[in-house]
Amino acid sequence: MKFLLPLVMLTVCAASPQDLSGKMFTFPQQTNTARVKLITSRQDFSAVTVCLRSITDLYRDHSLFSLSTPSSDNDFLIFWYNAAADMKVFIRSNEVVFGGVDYKLNAWHSVCSTWDSASGQVQLWFDGKPSVRKFMSSGANIRGPPIIILGQEQDSHGGGFVLTQSFVGMMSDVYMWDYVLSPCEIHNYMDDVQFTPGNVLNWRALEFQIVDRVLVEDKQMTCH
Repeated sequence: MKFLLPLVMLTVCAASPQDLSGKMFTFPQQTNTARVKLITSRQDFSAVTVCLRSITDLYRDHSLFSLSTPSSDNDFLIFWYNAAADMKVFIRSNEVVFGGVDYKLNAWHSVCSTWDSASGQVQLWFDGKPSVRKFMSSGANIRGPPIIILGQEQDSHGGGFVLTQSFVGMMSDVYMWDYVLSPCEIHNYMDDVQFTPGNVLNWRALEFQIVDRVLVEDKQMTCH
């Protein structure tokens, strides 16, 4: 007799905003399903700042932050492109490349990216160091119901995940603002001192949904 074992995909929802201070999301294996969906009611952005911390040993391309809307699967995407050792930021599916990023494996990194539709300027901050500012496009907001995903890169609105673009490692301290954070505020975030929490996504009051094998664990600290 043959037994058919159904594929079960575990989904865990945070019923109300959770304070994840001192916590991290652990993505322990390469899959095209495991992800965290971050929930916001906001649907119109004339400017964006996203900050997060991550650690990985991946020696390939992978997504760090993926925001899609029905009109654009890469409305705001932070993506490591391993072949050229570049960090890419996509806005409205347009790409800006930032080189010279010292993206070491098995080390925690702090990443922030800012964009302003009025000026069209995009900037990357990596471990406290700002990149040059680059022009993307101006005058068009990010509009529509967003789907925000950690752990996978969206090639369609809420889907189209590719195994070889998935994230394996840990992430923490994910914030999003609907304005360009000042350099002093970004430095405060990077240094993990007092800063204004995100008004779109706030790690200290985060609504999220976990799909498949992603763990919420205590953040690992270095003991001396």
